[in-house]
Amino acid sequence: MKIKLIFTFLLVTFATTLSFAQAKKEIIKVWGNCGMCQQRIEGAAKKAGATSANWDSDNLQLVVVYDAKATNNTNIQKAIAKVGYDTQDFTGDNKAYSKLHGCCKYERKQVTTSPKTKG
Repeated sequence: MKIKLIFTFLLVTFATTLSFAQAKKEIIKVWGNCGMCQQRIEGAAKKAGATSANWDSDNLQLVVVYDAKATNNTNIQKAIAKVGYDTQDFTGDNKAYSKLHGCCKYERKQVTTSPKTKG
């Protein structure tokens, strides 16, 4: 009986802790063209800490969900730019862009010599 009570207490404590996670859902504009772009964009977002990432090539919108204690919108956009894709706030890395497959070469929002940094 004592073990059951301790287990119940731990379960309630764990569930309460999970409910305080600061999940954020945001939409980020990301330039790209195709399914290969989608894989790279979503993969970069997840590597930067997004728990969910879904990019739509028709409207160039990436819907991300992430724990605000673990990452943020800027980190996610920087990771996407690092693999060669322009986002609403950052320009994709030129070297990474030049290595993209031909079908992934989208019309760039602006071309600079290095990724735009947000001050």
